[in-house]
Amino acid sequence: MTSTNQKRQTTERAVGTVRAVLPRSVKARIAESERQTGHDLIVGDHRLEIKWIGEGSLGDARRVISQRSSRPDIVVARRLSPGAREALSKVGIGWVDETGAAEIAVGSIIVSRTGRTPEPGPKAMRWTSSVIAVAEALLCETKPTVAATASATGLSVGSCTQALRFLTNLQLLEAPARRGRESARRVSDPDRLLEAYASAVERARPPIKLQVGVTWRDPVAGLAETGRKWDRARISWAATGAAAASVIAPYLTTVTTTEVYVDSDSIVGLEAAANAVKLQPIEGGRLTLRPFPTVAVRQLAEEAGGLRVAPWPRVYVDLRRSGVRGEEAAEHLREVVRAG
Repeated sequence: MTSTNQKRQTTERAVGTVRAVLPRSVKARIAESERQTGHDLIVGDHRLEIKWIGEGSLGDARRVISQRSSRPDIVVARRLSPGAREALSKVGIGWVDETGAAEIAVGSIIVSRTGRTPEPGPKAMRWTSSVIAVAEALLCETKPTVAATASATGLSVGSCTQALRFLTNLQLLEAPARRGRESARRVSDPDRLLEAYASAVERARPPIKLQVGVTWRDPVAGLAETGRKWDRARISWAATGAAAASVIAPYLTTVTTTEVYVDSDSIVGLEAAANAVKLQPIEGGRLTLRPFPTVAVRQLAEEAGGLRVAPWPRVYVDLRRSGVRGEEAAEHLREVVRAG
């Protein structure tokens, strides 16, 4: 698909999404925009510029907001995050996403809808755990080859081959030529890959977790000490969320709760990991244990600031799920990593 066709499809998709949330009594028609940022929709006496911004993360919203001289009237995304919605509302930009959620104020037309969580897509279109693991490796600058991703993740050659093909079909990877020296794949747009990966992870999060009670005054120091005990017990672990971000790219002034991935795939295994370091399960406990979500998270975990931390893309996603402040910390993490 050419970039021109892609742009046409996304602008049509954006305008169609806006029209779908307007009241039936409202008369609206499409008019080509003279600007390059999107299409115009004429609603009553108002001409509105509509712009598609992709997945709908806080970062996507901020990139639009930063364009002070060419801000659209309404932005459209697949699923806008709470932080993105709040940021757009603060500067007076209307928003709509494909769950049906919307906030538009145009003259006498006021639209406010909460939307509905979309049903899972067909199985064939889902990201498997292997695809997610390969994407994690690519975001950590592993070369997009079968050999490199198999080495980084520990997955089989067949799984890596299928995962790379899947990402290529989504146009997240590209190859300048079909054969020869110029045929090697490359990441077409790191931010697009990150957003697609983040959306896939949010849909695929494993349901089991175990909260345990801790009395740490300093959650990061306490987690580091507990991690050394897991090391002695030969239990693999990796910090994620706010604790991990505090040593990779500090942003939040305080860390009140901690999340850790441990080498287990059942609630019984999580309890065993807690017992190994003399911690007891308690509802509302400040330390949450979860199974490693992919083999790549275990393989790509690194030491930082006294902690073993999950790869930064996974930390980014886990931060995004922890509220608006978490989204801000996630965007800070992305910027720090991109800056090198």
